[in-house]
Amino acid sequence: MSAHQYDHGHTVAGWVGTGIASVGAAVAGMGVCFVSGVLIAGGLAIGVVALLVTWALHLAGWGKGPAVRPRAEWGWRVRDSGARAGHDECLGCRLAGRRRAAGSSRTAEVAEGVSVGGVLGVGGEPEAVAVAADSGR
Repeated sequence: MSAHQYDHGHTVAGWVGTGIASVGAAVAGMGVCFVSGVLIAGGLAIGVVALLVTWALHLAGWGKGPAVRPRAEWGWRVRDSGARAGHDECLGCRLAGRRRAAGSSRTAEVAEGVSVGGVLGVGGEPEAVAVAADSGR
């Protein structure tokens, strides 16, 4: 279980992407300070790499979609069980050609109170875990 009470979206994809983008911003900033077009271009290129790495990690299940995840998947080291099918209203999933079939919205399941989330068990095999949605009371 996670230490925070809300789904802030702390994910491997988010942390790695932020780290790479921070390095890119620092390199571009050095380019501005030293008036170097090469450093500015390098910093911008690192920013593009950060975007692509974050997107790849998101599609591999290490990110999160725009909706609230089931409570069992709030930890940043837990893979997203809905990534293969694509997330509702997710630009990254749409760009990758992943669209969720009509009527299979995981967001609706969470809103109803019970969702099934995938958690990796012993040996890396997925296990189904029933999770009750937190009403915030």
